[in-house]
Amino acid sequence: MGGKGLVYRVGQKLKKIFLFLLAAQLIYVILLKWIDPPITVTQLESLISGYGLKRDYVNFNVISPHAALAVIAGEDQLFAEHNGFDVKSIKKALENNSKKKSTKLRGASTISQQTAKNVFLWQGRSWLRKGIEVYFTFMIETIWGKKRILEVYLNVAEMGKGVFGIEAAAQHYFKKSAKKLTRTESAKIAACLPNPKKYIVNPPSSYVARRYLWILGQMHNLQDDADIVLLITNHHR
Repeated sequence: MGGKGLVYRVGQKLKKIFLFLLAAQLIYVILLKWIDPPITVTQLESLISGYGLKRDYVNFNVISPHAALAVIAGEDQLFAEHNGFDVKSIKKALENNSKKKSTKLRGASTISQQTAKNVFLWQGRSWLRKGIEVYFTFMIETIWGKKRILEVYLNVAEMGKGVFGIEAAAQHYFKKSAKKLTRTESAKIAACLPNPKKYIVNPPSSYVARRYLWILGQMHNLQDDADIVLLITNHHR
C-alpha cells in the first residue's frame, strides 16, 4: 500500500505541475496579444554566442507598409488566407524531401509558424520542436489574429547577426526608422530572412541581390490583393 500511495502522490503532484504549466503558458499567450515578448530563446542564444542583441520593438503603425508587404511576399504569400499552416507547401516539401531522402522541411513554414517558433521555442529541426510549434501556431492564430502575428513577427524575427526586428534592422542597415523604409530597402531586409546570419543586406550579398529583385516582383503582384492590403494598411489590432 505504501508503494501505491507514493506513486499516487507523485502522480497527483505531476498532474498539478502539468495543469499549472498549461495555465501559465495560456496566460502568457493571451498577455502577448497586447504586450511585447520580454526576450526570446533565440535572442538569449545571440547574446551568449557573442553576436549581441540589437532590438527595438515598435507598434505596427510606425512600420512601413512596404516592410510588411515584403515579408509576406518573401516568406508567406498565403498568410492572409491560411489558418496558420500552408498545407499545399507542406505536402510539396514532404514529397521533395522524400525523394531527396532529407529530414528538412524546406519552404513549408508560414509566418505564423515562424512567429510561434521565434517567440516560444528554440531554433532547430527536431520533430519534437516542430510538434510544439504546431500547438503554439494554433494558439496564436486563435488568440492573436493575423495583424498581431504580423506585428510580432516584424518585431522579433532575426534580420542579421544580433539584429532582431524591423526597427533595429532599419537602423542597422539604412540608418533610418522602420517607418521610412522604402520598397527596395524593405525587400533587401526580407531577402535575408532565410538565413540572416549568413546573408548580408547592405551591401547586398549575391544571394540577397538576386532574391530582393524577386521579392520586389512578388510585392508588385500582391500589392492589390484586398486581404493583404487590409493587413498592411489597417494598423488596428
